Amino acid sequence: MSAADPSESFLSAGSATIHLRNPANVRTLCRMHAMVLDAPQHPLRWKELPRPKPGSGQVLIQVLACAVCRTDLHVVDGELPHRKLPLIPGHEIVGRVVEVGAEAKRFQVGDRIGIPWLGWTCGACEFCRSGRENLCDAAKFTGYTIDGGYAEFTVVDERFCLPLPQGMDAVATAPLLCAGLIGYRSLVKAGTGRRIGLYGFGAAAHIVAQVARHQGREVFAFVRPGDSAAQEFARELGAVWTGPSNALPPEPLDAAIIFAPVGELVPLALKAVAKGGTVVCGGIHMSDIPRFAYANLWHERSICSVANLTRRDGEEFLRLAQEIPVRTRTQTFPLADANEALARLREGRLQGAAVLTPE
Repeated sequence: MSAADPSESFLSAGSATIHLRNPANVRTLCRMHAMVLDAPQHPLRWKELPRPKPGSGQVLIQVLACAVCRTDLHVVDGELPHRKLPLIPGHEIVGRVVEVGAEAKRFQVGDRIGIPWLGWTCGACEFCRSGRENLCDAAKFTGYTIDGGYAEFTVVDERFCLPLPQGMDAVATAPLLCAGLIGYRSLVKAGTGRRIGLYGFGAAAHIVAQVARHQGREVFAFVRPGDSAAQEFARELGAVWTGPSNALPPEPLDAAIIFAPVGELVPLALKAVAKGGTVVCGGIHMSDIPRFAYANLWHERSICSVANLTRRDGEEFLRLAQEIPVRTRTQTFPLADANEALARLREGRLQGAAVLTPE
């Protein structure tokens, strides 16, 4: 059997002991299960598929854990256009390298790596050449325009993977790869002010709150009206004030980050920030922003969005997350129960992050 055979590579990672002389076992090693989106606004389907083979510059990974992101929900619910179909969603992936493609030199079989949202860029456009690869017009995104981690295996471009220490827990680490990364980029965009408001206290906010506290900032948590459990969760993580999203904080904020995909929060956040304050929209999708008075924006208040991430973001944040250290709150689901995890996220019945694990 050649070194390029995926079954041999899988065995060399120490993941199984199977007699490969049996053709049925060989066929089994060349297959995998995945949750597949065939059309938007339809449940994902459990399917058996051929295991992908890594191309040039790619690695094949065995998925150890994949967190469920609100972006996945936007993709499945048809709120984001131009998705690949059929599609395997998922872009907060922790995996183990089980096969290395031609010209792939960064990783070896057995290495543990993280796979985030940004899956490929052209490297040649104005944005890529100026350190803004997150804005590349030709970019490809994991679990959106290329298949992702709601599967037992996936192939990835090794240049866009993040090395992880072998000792990092896969389930605890998975939410860092988007909720953490986008939250971190949003916090950087928010500036260095002391009082930070977080609108929507879910997967991203519960990570950002820990980073902000580590930096000596005060966290003000805004939650869905009546969600006392989310308020208590925020207080556990050190929020100095918690309240409903339609309330004003006891003192003006230096900046606010909106993670909830609700456009009507933008005017409310503008009223909550002080002169010169910034409102950062941290999601990939948001309902329409209603009309608001210019007086709410005046005095040099500003609004900005966060789009995607860069590899530098990933490297910086993962170092910081280990230094703090960030502790994620997770709820695990078998891979086959991805629809249930998405439903709980859609209905606001999660604290922290849902994470899928192979059965």
